[in-house]
Amino acid sequence: MLRALEATLGVTLAAHAAPAIASIAPLRRRLLPGLSGAGDPGHIALTFDDGPDRASTPAFIDTLAQHGVKATFFLLGRMLEAAPELGARLADAGHEVAVHGWDHRVMLFRGPRETLDDLARAKDAITAATGRIPRWYRPPYGVLSASALWAARRLDLTPVLWTNWGRDWTRAATPASVFGTLTRDLKGGATVLLHDSDCTSAPGSWRNTLGALPALLEGVRIRGLSIGPLRDHALDAVLPG
Repeated sequence: MLRALEATLGVTLAAHAAPAIASIAPLRRRLLPGLSGAGDPGHIALTFDDGPDRASTPAFIDTLAQHGVKATFFLLGRMLEAAPELGARLADAGHEVAVHGWDHRVMLFRGPRETLDDLARAKDAITAATGRIPRWYRPPYGVLSASALWAARRLDLTPVLWTNWGRDWTRAATPASVFGTLTRDLKGGATVLLHDSDCTSAPGSWRNTLGALPALLEGVRIRGLSIGPLRDHALDAVLPG
């Protein structure tokens, strides 16, 4: 009896954690290109995580406005609660708002009800602050779970991760390293992950992201590609079935 219960528990835990394999970028890009954010080959999707942050997000809004570029911002509910006016400012500036959850915690350690509550609370806060109903969901650290997929489906949210990142959250990052890492294999159809807040990163790391941003925007345009939010990325069939 005990062995049967242990086996059942093992199978349940394995099923819960199975979607986390998508956090392995090379595997995800090969097997689940839609979940990775592979889209229109003439377009780059520009996304930011972890805001809004009064210390940093306004600088990103201003820089993007100077270049005439819109982006998708994956917002944390607790950050939005502290700065609801920034959510409204993002929406008013034409940026797309999306769900990153309420707290920046790994979804593997949450059950179905807690996961649903986290996503629903964040979605409701974003809708109230911005007047926009979010479409996209990106889990903290890019780690999905069966509960997260179930909750996203219940809330009509589409999970999407990324194809390229700048490793801009690290203490060793510089504007040059962020730009170099991000563009090393950047090509049309990519979804770019950056951060407009250091709330879960090395203190002040957002300054490196901001420093790399103009070169990224100009470089993409020189290559004849457009850059903008996920809503313009022709992203279909994110998950099979």
